[in-house]
Amino acid sequence: MKVSGTSGVGSAGGASKPRGASGEGFQVSQPAAAAGPAQTTRAGGVGGVMSVDAILALQEVAGPLERRRRAVGRAGKILDVLEDLKVGLLSGEASIDDLDRLRRAVRDERLGTDDEQLEGVLNEIETRAAVEIAKLESANRAA
Repeated sequence: MKVSGTSGVGSAGGASKPRGASGEGFQVSQPAAAAGPAQTTRAGGVGGVMSVDAILALQEVAGPLERRRRAVGRAGKILDVLEDLKVGLLSGEASIDDLDRLRRAVRDERLGTDDEQLEGVLNEIETRAAVEIAKLESANRAA
């Protein structure tokens, strides 16, 4: 048998016609079509390579542990702001900036939650911060 490129398998030689008197010279016989198993087809290309956006989106999808870690981090930020505010209130030096930081921290946390109870607590904190800001602004105007 003779293998010639990717065109298939053919016989290397075979019975050739006797040379006639016509003066024909050397002839190469054409390989016969492969009999038996079907010819192999070309392998299909690999599906399209993901775009960079898709890869980045997959990296952003976090498992439950990662989401919990981020939530704990955001909650820690709110607790830190609340602690600073408590110290400011006890010392009589609470500022509008502290209250505004608290409102922003609560707003950022609200974007990452879908828990009704947590939403209720965040609503209460945000309302209380707004009331305290209004009180401080009123006191500053009166002074």
